[in-house]
Amino acid sequence: MITVHVICEGQTEEAFVNNLLVEPFAHKGIYLRPALIGKPGHKGGNFKFERLLVDVRNRLTADKNCYCTTFFDFYGLPESFPGKNALAANAAITDKATTLQNELIAKLTEALGTDVMRRFIPFVQMYEFEGLLFSDPEKMALGMDKPDLVGEFQAIADKFASPEHINNSPQTAPSKRIIKLIHNYEKPLMGTLAALDVGLEVMRGKCELFNAWLQQIEALEIV
Repeated sequence: MITVHVICEGQTEEAFVNNLLVEPFAHKGIYLRPALIGKPGHKGGNFKFERLLVDVRNRLTADKNCYCTTFFDFYGLPESFPGKNALAANAAITDKATTLQNELIAKLTEALGTDVMRRFIPFVQMYEFEGLLFSDPEKMALGMDKPDLVGEFQAIADKFASPEHINNSPQTAPSKRIIKLIHNYEKPLMGTLAALDVGLEVMRGKCELFNAWLQQIEALEIV
């Protein structure tokens, strides 16, 4: 089997990989191993480049037959993160993702070398994990046990070209929109339940960047 370490920003992303990605990818001969960024026992977050570098180095140098990828949000990245300050506010999300990921690869390559970096796949979720849930507002609401919010979630989704376009200001990020409607929103639990109801294939069909990331993993070959 092909092993892919998935460095996750938080517990919700880790649960998402475990609950929605591990099994279908295992059927393809690809073993996904999610883990939170940082030392064991850390709860994630604080996605600084220096911490990411340590994690990528440890995984790719300890096992020369594995791959490594990331699963973190654009929203909340520090301004010092490679490529973050080079982005125009009105740039298309595809341009933002490409710029950020290219800068990240370049910075990691400086430290780790080209050979090692051939086994690295960057992915930045634009803008938050919760954006994926808006791929099916009805199932999202039912998964959160909030059927009365179907209309509200649908109205949010209808304003954007895709779930990945739901923007990242402190007031209108996907999670902030949810919190305005569900004051006791519990991200790890409710986010995971909603994701299970929405389903992987629906998300892939609605979220171009997310789907492209998974296609890259599906195309991997044994080193």
